[in-house]
Amino acid sequence: MSSTFHHSSEVNQPLILRGISSMATKSVLSQLSIIYFEKFNIRIDIESVGGVEAVKRIQSNEHFDLVLLGSDSIDRLMTEGHLLANSRHDWVESQIAVAIPSGSKQPDISSSLAVKNTIISCTSLSYSTGPSGVYLEKLFDSWGITDKVKSCLVVPPPGTPVGSLVASGKVLLGFQQLSELISIPGIEVLGTLPREIAYTTIFSSGLPLVLTSQENRLKAVKDFLNFLISKEVETIKITNGMKGISSTR
Repeated sequence: MSSTFHHSSEVNQPLILRGISSMATKSVLSQLSIIYFEKFNIRIDIESVGGVEAVKRIQSNEHFDLVLLGSDSIDRLMTEGHLLANSRHDWVESQIAVAIPSGSKQPDISSSLAVKNTIISCTSLSYSTGPSGVYLEKLFDSWGITDKVKSCLVVPPPGTPVGSLVASGKVLLGFQQLSELISIPGIEVLGTLPREIAYTTIFSSGLPLVLTSQENRLKAVKDFLNFLISKEVETIKITNGMKGISSTR
């Protein structure tokens, strides 16, 4: 998909595109949607929910013009026939970060061993579901500390950011996408995981099957997706703790 874009609606004919995304991209998509509306008079109405919930709603054939989720979920939905084959479009990436309540003593997360020891000595922790949670569970298992983690784990309710659990003091250590942590008051973000255990989640889009019979709507969706990878929005991604992807599939 080209990184250039053209608006596909006349100024006097507002268009509304309805989308669904995971919580990790809520803030950046909200800001980009406002900019896009001001430029092209096309309203992008995106509902951000937990990734698991989003997948279930798409599998139940709920109508959306835009689907913006982790790349693994997009691949799954394409394989299942809920999205057009080969329509995956990578647009941003994010790393797992670590947070503690504001004012707490800072633990060491400078190395893989330091993170492991911090977890072992922690009395309560939480991490998000989705790709980052799956990765962390595999990491904990490889370290042989799965039972320890389970004994002090606080599972966030659907739609509840891990950062809010940290801010309230319900957990002393939280792991979540940096983009979901940086704007929450009452917490201190220690940084992303050290290089040897860092994990990057790629967020992608997929095209719903219904768009194949709606040529004008399909063009409008593709225009917005091209806007998402344009150079002019890179700064907004960075300020939201994310990074653009220059290459596309």
